[in-house]
Amino acid sequence: MKVLIVGGVAGGMSAATRLRRLKEDAEIIVFEQGPHVSYANCGLPYHIGEVIAEESDLLLQTPKSLHDRFRLDVRVNNRVESINLESKTVTVSNLETSESYEESYDKLILSTGAKPRMVPIPGLERAHVLRDVQDAVKIKKLVDEKKIKSAAIIGAGFIGVELAENLQHRGIETTIVEFRDNILPQFDPEMIEPMQQVLVENGIKLALNAETEAVLDNTLKLKDGRVVPADLVVAAIGVVADNRLAIDAGLDIGSAGGILVNDQMQTSNEHVYAVGDAAEKTSFVTGQNQMIWLANLANRHGRLVADVIAGETVKARPSIGTGIIGAYGMAAALTGITEGLAIRMGIPHQIIHLHPSNHAGYYPGVERVSLKVLFDPATGKILGAQGIGRDGVDKRMDVIATAIYAGLTIDDLMNLELSYAPAFGSAKDAINQTGYVGNNIRTGKTENIQWHEVEKAQADGVLVVDVRTDGEHQKGNIPNTKLIPVDVLREHVDELRGKEIIVTCAVGQRGHTAVQLLRGYGIKARNLDGGYTTWRTAMDARQRVSK
Repeated sequence: MKVLIVGGVAGGMSAATRLRRLKEDAEIIVFEQGPHVSYANCGLPYHIGEVIAEESDLLLQTPKSLHDRFRLDVRVNNRVESINLESKTVTVSNLETSESYEESYDKLILSTGAKPRMVPIPGLERAHVLRDVQDAVKIKKLVDEKKIKSAAIIGAGFIGVELAENLQHRGIETTIVEFRDNILPQFDPEMIEPMQQVLVENGIKLALNAETEAVLDNTLKLKDGRVVPADLVVAAIGVVADNRLAIDAGLDIGSAGGILVNDQMQTSNEHVYAVGDAAEKTSFVTGQNQMIWLANLANRHGRLVADVIAGETVKARPSIGTGIIGAYGMAAALTGITEGLAIRMGIPHQIIHLHPSNHAGYYPGVERVSLKVLFDPATGKILGAQGIGRDGVDKRMDVIATAIYAGLTIDDLMNLELSYAPAFGSAKDAINQTGYVGNNIRTGKTENIQWHEVEKAQADGVLVVDVRTDGEHQKGNIPNTKLIPVDVLREHVDELRGKEIIVTCAVGQRGHTAVQLLRGYGIKARNLDGGYTTWRTAMDARQRVSK
């Protein structure tokens, strides 16, 4: 059996090495148009920031090491130009010799990855991109030799934010330009605002809701008239599937723009497979096709294709889409779908915000972890989650992602037995607390209201009652609220009768107690989900956009 693999990074190389372990007699050829294979793509920004000091540290394998251990024929600087499905051949250009040749195959694996999204901005060709080791080396060389003083990054996705931190670490005045209302638009604004605050506190400038008009020699001109100093411009606008080969060959392309595959990663041609960023994935939550740019999925699907080619009966599971990013000690993570996607797709959902401690409150170094969880109000099915904080975010998000995968409900989270010691968690872990809050809502013990619904409710005559202490209220409060601390709330029941009430506290816990109390007296009351903390963070995000 002769197997050709186009692309020698995550998915392609996982397929190649796995297939060799399963079939010693297979002829396996890997084509990579660049000079490197099996490199740490996710580490590129950190090489520019000198966190990863040496270029060689990014190179996990070489053509020689792969040949020595796996007897793989790895051909770098060889670009596959076309595929002939009828003859089962590919045409290849040797970029070093300019020669062209053909190779036949029994099975073909496309791991062509993604390419930078480019938009029609005058001068954008001056901008750099960061997709491979060569890009990282080029940018780092400019920073080292040209004494770059200022940089502008167009796009505030994962790469854009990571690169901004690393450039700022090098002493470069860095501005992130994002046409949406917040950085990391995969997240909801009230959840990602703490990350925005941390970036600004560390010297990074944010131009939000801003469009680039032109890339000039040493500046970036925005459509609102602002001029951003930029000795270096990096386009991090996002990526699209690199599906040119598939389109030219006549393979089916899916609705999300990637190569269409079945549950064995097989394309519309029975002899051709696609993995990694070029291939569409099926959403575990919605069941629809989507693009998910994650190295772990690429590796997993590369392994699966090798198993399929070797004769194994295996199928790819739908993808949840779990990711995390860190900057200046702050971590933001997400899994499943967002509130925005749920709204756009008409998916019934209930939202809860929580701000629990990362570990026992009496243990030194306690910090807050903020969580947002979506679930189906009828079934309790967990739909998605987001989290942000300085410690323990990854742990909680991994548990929720596992719960989604296992089909657990929001109620099930109450009963999970998680590792506990004062330095690592609480007797009521943040995950358990999520289950308690969700269960209270699902069983009708409490009713909540979201931060963005408060203003309209007040306009409709609903009274907002702040049940925090006077000192807390004085430090910051929702306008036009009535202060009645929860400990004296019973004494004010008569003046609240006949009114519709929204209760707010710091994070929602005292608010729940207050709602239960008021309902016991026959007063209609709802709890502000996530309390003043969520509302304040959301307002800060709004104000940041309006600046």
